[in-house]
Amino acid sequence: MTPTSVVRAAALLAVYAGFAGAAGVAMAAASAHGAGLRALASPAQLLMMHAAASLAIAAVAMRAQRPSGCRWAGLLLRLGVTLFSGDISARTLWDGRLFPMAAPIGGSTMIAGWLVVSAAGLLELATRRG
Repeated sequence: MTPTSVVRAAALLAVYAGFAGAAGVAMAAASAHGAGLRALASPAQLLMMHAAASLAIAAVAMRAQRPSGCRWAGLLLRLGVTLFSGDISARTLWDGRLFPMAAPIGGSTMIAGWLVVSAAGLLELATRRG
């Protein structure tokens, strides 16, 4: 990855983090104050947590010698939390869903993303050691 593409990927993660964080706060407020909207609490927490994680991944990527793992981790985490939160929101707000199995696929994708975070860290350690 070129330095320019790393900066671009980090900036895109930051843009996503802003939107995810804002959506998470709005969903948390709705779940606390809206009748029948308690189911939004879980996706709200996941959105806010993954917004912060996205910023951390972007920061690590900017300093990493091998940032491609960060790029993949960020992509998987963004995709997973969007699918999961989007499906739970659709069920709660519109009595519909994104598509069958969207929430479980999103959850599995988040798990994979976190495993890629670990792999990226191990790769960076190995790169800096040798």
